[in-house]
Amino acid sequence: MTTLFSPLQLGPLNLPNRIVMAPLTRSRAGAGLVPQPLNAQYYAQRASAGLIISEATQVSPQGIGYPGTPGIYSLEQIEGWKLVTEAVHKQGGRIFLQLWHVGRVSHPALQPAGALPVAPSAIAAEGQAYTYSGPQPYVTPRALETDEIPSIVEQFRQGASHALAAGFDGVEVHSANGYLLDQFLHDGSNHRTDAYGGSIANRTRLLLEVTEAVCDVWGSERVGVRLSPSGTFGTMSDSDPVALFSYVATALDRFGLAYLHIVQPRVDGNVTLSEYASDLAVEFFRPLFKGTLIAAGGFDREEGQRTLAAGEADLIAYGRLFIANPDLPERFRLNAPLNQPDRSTFSGGDAKGYTDYPSLELQTTL
Repeated sequence: MTTLFSPLQLGPLNLPNRIVMAPLTRSRAGAGLVPQPLNAQYYAQRASAGLIISEATQVSPQGIGYPGTPGIYSLEQIEGWKLVTEAVHKQGGRIFLQLWHVGRVSHPALQPAGALPVAPSAIAAEGQAYTYSGPQPYVTPRALETDEIPSIVEQFRQGASHALAAGFDGVEVHSANGYLLDQFLHDGSNHRTDAYGGSIANRTRLLLEVTEAVCDVWGSERVGVRLSPSGTFGTMSDSDPVALFSYVATALDRFGLAYLHIVQPRVDGNVTLSEYASDLAVEFFRPLFKGTLIAAGGFDREEGQRTLAAGEADLIAYGRLFIANPDLPERFRLNAPLNQPDRSTFSGGDAKGYTDYPSLELQTTL
């Protein structure tokens, strides 16, 4: 029976377990949005994961949506990320970089020269952006011109190339959680009338072009894609999500990707829902995508084991539990008590709530 502790061959990588560290925005990059030694320590502490997927990392200055999130567009950022990959590899771990452009989920206060954020259409998200001066209402974004779309693809291609130079083991294309590629997929946020809007095929075009560009850099066996088919974070909506994501998964299957990463319907943004529709849960994608499936969203040890045993997914991604338990695989193996995460330290700050959660080994010596 497949368990959380069964090994898995993921393309050229041999994963010692099926416990994935989910991408977690912690907003602790240094000046110039460059990863620092503290970030390297944080990831190295969690290197016993079968696979680490890094925090979302903007592929250009235009792609930023939150203070303190790292980039992958400057030489300094490449060097900063080398600290992280070297630290993880020294501990025997494996790490993918998540490539990110937030689109409309930003604010002029975060954009170069105070520009408007870009999006498929000039439709504002509901809610507030987090800026260096505090929360501010989302603005109506600027719709990308058709001739600007290749520059978005190029930003992802360059980010993938820089991730290769920084020593990562692969990359994940972030097409989930209401960010730019997700905005193009959904007809609630995409009202375009050109080749990137209207039909499902047109709305999927940008994601496929980005995926192809990234695969050209890395080879498809080292590229994953993340989707949140039931998510409404960022004011996402679609008139026929089952048809949309059936098409998306089938189209992505043709690439021979390392994996498809599905955010379960039980999670919306960083909120775990007590009631949710299961039409687009990870098992929906099993007949559509022949490769490895990662399921993410509110799992505990027992639910992760059940999902793997049922064959619904091949890997289970854990977020908040990995924040508080750097040695999560060992705690799961022993069925040991878990540290509880401190939500007040999730985003921004210093080592508190970041690198100071004790391991089992440390707890037993205190």
